[in-house]
Amino acid sequence: MNLQETYTSLGLSDLEYDRILELLGRAPNYLELSLFSVMWSEHCGYKNSRPLLGRFPKEGARVLQGPGENAGVIEVGEGWALAFKMESHNHPSAVEPYEGAATGVGGIIRDVLAMGARPVALLNSLRFGPLESERNRYLFREVVRGIGGYGNAVGVPTVGGEVEFAPAYSGNPLVNAMCVGLIRSDDVVRARAEVGEGNLVVLFGSKTGRDGIHGATFASDELNEGSEEKRPNVQVGDPFAGKMLIECSLKLLERGLLVALQDLGAAGIASSASEMAAKGGVGIEIDAGLVPLREAGMEPWEVVISESQERMLAVVEPEKADEVLKIAERYELVAAIVGRVADHGELRVLHEGEQIGSVPAEHLADAPVYERDLVEPAYFEEARKLDLSEIPRPEDYETALLTMLAHPNLCSRRSVYEQYDSEVGADTVVRPGADAAVMRIKGTKIGFAVATDCRGRHCYLDPRGGGAAAVAEAYRNLSCVGAEPVALTDCLNFGSPEKPDAYYQLAECVEGMAQACEVFGTPVVSGNVSLYNETELGAIFPTPTVGMVGVLEDAGRHAKPGLQREGDALVLVGDFRPSLAGSEYLEIVHGRISGAPRKPDLQVEKAVSDAVREAIAAGIVETAHDLSGGGLAVALAEMAISGGIGAEARLLPGGRQDVALFGEAGGCILVAVPEGRLGELEEALGGVRHSAIGRTGGDRLVVAGLLDVGLDELRTAHERDLFERHAPEGGHFG
Repeated sequence: MNLQETYTSLGLSDLEYDRILELLGRAPNYLELSLFSVMWSEHCGYKNSRPLLGRFPKEGARVLQGPGENAGVIEVGEGWALAFKMESHNHPSAVEPYEGAATGVGGIIRDVLAMGARPVALLNSLRFGPLESERNRYLFREVVRGIGGYGNAVGVPTVGGEVEFAPAYSGNPLVNAMCVGLIRSDDVVRARAEVGEGNLVVLFGSKTGRDGIHGATFASDELNEGSEEKRPNVQVGDPFAGKMLIECSLKLLERGLLVALQDLGAAGIASSASEMAAKGGVGIEIDAGLVPLREAGMEPWEVVISESQERMLAVVEPEKADEVLKIAERYELVAAIVGRVADHGELRVLHEGEQIGSVPAEHLADAPVYERDLVEPAYFEEARKLDLSEIPRPEDYETALLTMLAHPNLCSRRSVYEQYDSEVGADTVVRPGADAAVMRIKGTKIGFAVATDCRGRHCYLDPRGGGAAAVAEAYRNLSCVGAEPVALTDCLNFGSPEKPDAYYQLAECVEGMAQACEVFGTPVVSGNVSLYNETELGAIFPTPTVGMVGVLEDAGRHAKPGLQREGDALVLVGDFRPSLAGSEYLEIVHGRISGAPRKPDLQVEKAVSDAVREAIAAGIVETAHDLSGGGLAVALAEMAISGGIGAEARLLPGGRQDVALFGEAGGCILVAVPEGRLGELEEALGGVRHSAIGRTGGDRLVVAGLLDVGLDELRTAHERDLFERHAPEGGHFG
């Protein structure tokens, strides 16, 4: 293999290799080239997305730590803070779904742990191709097994998430994992190595093997027929070691034994050491010969870029090193002093005391930046066309509703989340299945809520509007349980940034998200970018997943989506202007993805959510559910099924009935309140538009003249098991 073939095989371009020559003033050896390869990958270096990410607001009254560390941190009150982040494990999950998903969970747990926080909640956001495909069913089943297998064993509850299916994700599933950790505000840890006379670098956790070598580079390539050959690039997780790593790390921090702490994820020791050195303005020397190995014959370059799981890197003062090693051994972890902090500013790799590679840490941590061309996608013109006169009204509205409730995008996720332990730790107040999960903080009245949201179809048809809508939906979902939305993390899943239309999608989604964050006052405090999500068949839908966190002053005063009493008034809050553009109904019933979805009115969205949240805090509203996929009819059915109580409703006058029933309208929330409290609700809502549309009771869902369906029939359609689905005749579920 000649020189160009060597660096090209490592994912480096000609221009990047020339820059390396310029920075070093010499040719790099293979080890040094490997360091640049992983650190300058899109996965680690964000070289295509960094110019756009600066658009996000990052500061807020509650923000203790914004982007740039392992996770963002917000203050929640009474001396408590939350650390949280979301990351992707898409490509690994495409070729090895169980381990890809499991190690995605393990990796995001360690990001939060590296801030000094105890992981207390996990969420996920998943996308797959249609379940008619045996391959897609396999990926779906194994990813869910991997998430449950790791999260359940490590002892962190999985409390929420979302799953969607679309042809665009066939062959390239999305597996985004989110973790929230709890920490005292004064105890936040930063991954910054500090110069101290003889400060040592300690590696502790599992032994190092060959799994995950060049995994960061693999995650920055498009998937193709040869991707299956990259199974060795997928790490292997050990949740029991992960549990010991959590307890050991927290014990070491509690005893004040660590100067800095960093998890080992993408690019392994190379990434963690160079980032700590660059942030601290120092150098770090690593002796690969001192790293405990589980495989014989590993080359030094393999050792420093291995992505073996369940490992942490710490900077320790010399007099405390022995105690650190003893505590790690007590937790049945392997620990070793593998290097030291120096003042030369370089990441130096040694082997048995002899230097075999050296690169300035700041060069590794500063990948080149590309500002790509943007071109509006050619498909827009045709895809955005929607003539309602060409869309026939349903012959039977009840059949249409049942078909939608049974579809994989709208049916119950119970068969998924029942595989996850959502209550370990006994702090889960609102379990999976609601608009957002609610957790308590022991010893206080305070709670927090968290949700993940994105609508890829909306972003496909209108990237800027879809990006804003993703943030708005998360804001709305937190408000529906009574939480004040505070900040968010994100995972930006897109195709190749080297294609101008894909880069346009990324840039527009970021702009829409940023605009929404500014209006809602929800800064972006952490996140992840996953690009090159495409196969020979094309790119995924643009999917900017949002993970938002909110705070409840009183965790006991929250709302749920299920109807709770007979005789309650049903009130639709918001400016109800439903549209079929980009709707679930249009795709499920009519087989079309088309139209131009209405752009979110962010000020109205905020006013509606804030008003409902205040009504929940005042104890007026105990039942709330947002209008999302499937529109008003599906929201009513979900509330009735969840509470086991029927309802009778009327449609607001004007327009087509199928649009009113199944059209989608952002910024709307359906609430149920006792008739005697309607006056209080109206006063709480103030000038926010709202309409009483019916009342709860009985065992049927009735919408005058259109629907009259028993709860049992609704439940049978909605509660179908996603894992028992077959490829149906005719190609559609229902």
